[in-house]
Amino acid sequence: MASSGVTKAEVLSLYRSLLRTARRFSDYNIREYTKRRAIDGFRQNKHLTDPSAISAAYSDGRAQLEVAKRQAIIYSLYTPSIKSVMEVSPH
Repeated sequence: MASSGVTKAEVLSLYRSLLRTARRFSDYNIREYTKRRAIDGFRQNKHLTDPSAISAAYSDGRAQLEVAKRQAIIYSLYTPSIKSVMEVSPH
């Protein structure tokens, strides 16, 4: 990260990475929670203007991304054998 602050492209890349990581969860509830958490976090910080606040929010987002990536791997090891009711298509 440069001393001039976080660029818009870096923020958008982080957002896309968080949503992409959310899709890696096999469990519907966890996948949707992770996605909702990312969207809500970015909406909450949308109006930040202070460079140090933006940098802090970006750093927090990067840390959350790393946690989500680790959790996706762990959850993939213990995938349930049946799908959630939300994922079963009606016949």
